[in-house]
Amino acid sequence: MEQITMKLPSSSATNLEKPNLRHFLKTQDFSRAELQEILDLMKMLKDARRDNAVPQLFAGKTVGMIFEQPSTRTRVSFEAAATILGGHAQFLSPNDIHLGSKESLEDTGKVLSRMVDVIMARVDVHSTVAGLAKGASVPVINGLCDWLHPTQMMADVFTMFEHLPEGKKLDDLKVAFIGDATNVSNELAMICTKFGMEYAHVGPAKYHISDDIVEMINDNCKENGGTFVMTDDVDAVKGFDILVADSFYWFGQEAEKEERLATFMPNYVVDQRLMDLAGPQSMFMHCLPANDQRETTREVMDGPDSVIMDEAENRLTAQMALLVYFTHKDFGKPSAELVKQHDDKISGFLASI
Repeated sequence: MEQITMKLPSSSATNLEKPNLRHFLKTQDFSRAELQEILDLMKMLKDARRDNAVPQLFAGKTVGMIFEQPSTRTRVSFEAAATILGGHAQFLSPNDIHLGSKESLEDTGKVLSRMVDVIMARVDVHSTVAGLAKGASVPVINGLCDWLHPTQMMADVFTMFEHLPEGKKLDDLKVAFIGDATNVSNELAMICTKFGMEYAHVGPAKYHISDDIVEMINDNCKENGGTFVMTDDVDAVKGFDILVADSFYWFGQEAEKEERLATFMPNYVVDQRLMDLAGPQSMFMHCLPANDQRETTREVMDGPDSVIMDEAENRLTAQMALLVYFTHKDFGKPSAELVKQHDDKISGFLASI
């Protein structure tokens, strides 16, 4: 994605109506311990789904899903997650609602908060999801923006956990991202260094991570013991556990397509040579959709070192955990007596009319 140099707004601000309210706009707003809690919850919910025994922890609740951009994994995973957990997902395109046009983003957040329990927004620019969060009194989840992709990163780190090389922990991993400083690259660098990993961004200097993101990454390294480097030398991936790729151009960058492809190809295409250079223990990851023969090859995508389909499935695992994590304190199962009380009252009224 296009590099952004302005400062990211904080997403940890609280709402007066719910002083404990938190939004999930970027992983950087959460401590390593809190992110680990989400990963632990993901493991338990994935195990429960395997056994077809998922607790109905979102029963009676709705996630309103705003999409300014098309999606396969984000839309399907959130809808499926809400259903599996006993709740409901509502699709809202910009043509369906007044998203910052006839109504301010803040007012849209306020209105939706009166009707749904979670707002998920996959948007063109970060200011849109931040504006929704400013007005919302329910959790707002960033499903993707031009800067960041936090839900994808929970799936990615969980996939790393599932495929840890023998004898290694998360903070032992060496992760290299090859390509442009996309929203995936930004968020991945932040969460990997939050967990104390060694992280390298490999790509042409023009497309390196912007200074404001680098500042947060360096803070993570100081606090958690991780390391971070940026280089244009693809051979720097030697000995790395995980190689990650993403598109060389995206929505809004169509005019740059030819320039970008000429810059990145063929040197920064993750092919079997790079996988072999990384070593026999290396894994390949990609958030998908992938343009095979551009940022990677079909041989790598379908090869034994690829975990991209596990990674994709874990979008569902992540969404289940996020819906539960951010609403569980509001989940109060009514007593049988209270349900009967309301049932008797309403049934009696209906019988009288």
